[in-house]
Amino acid sequence: MKVLIADDELRLRKVIALYMSKCGYEIIEAGNGETAIGLAKENKPDAIVLDVMMPGMTGIEATKKIRELPEFADTPIILLTANASEDDIKIGLASGANKYITKPFSPKELVESIDSLIK
Repeated sequence: MKVLIADDELRLRKVIALYMSKCGYEIIEAGNGETAIGLAKENKPDAIVLDVMMPGMTGIEATKKIRELPEFADTPIILLTANASEDDIKIGLASGANKYITKPFSPKELVESIDSLIK
């Protein structure tokens, strides 16, 4: 299973990638939304994890653009963010995300979410 992780925080991205690699996932990494979209098109991941707050294109904007592409209509998208208000969650899910996880979170929670969405 291939998972694309986009987060501008390199350390956090590496922690997630390391944990998920140990769980058997192939990880593709991006530091921003624009790169995430390009890598998604190239690599056709089984799931996509996007940070909401990234420079340039946000995770919300990237989710909307990814959902416009027919090949990603059913690809699970999870948004990760420190923004935990009810309105933020509604906006995130309305953008096309399947799940909205607030930081701090455990990598185990993320893997469980991906597993449940892929199956």
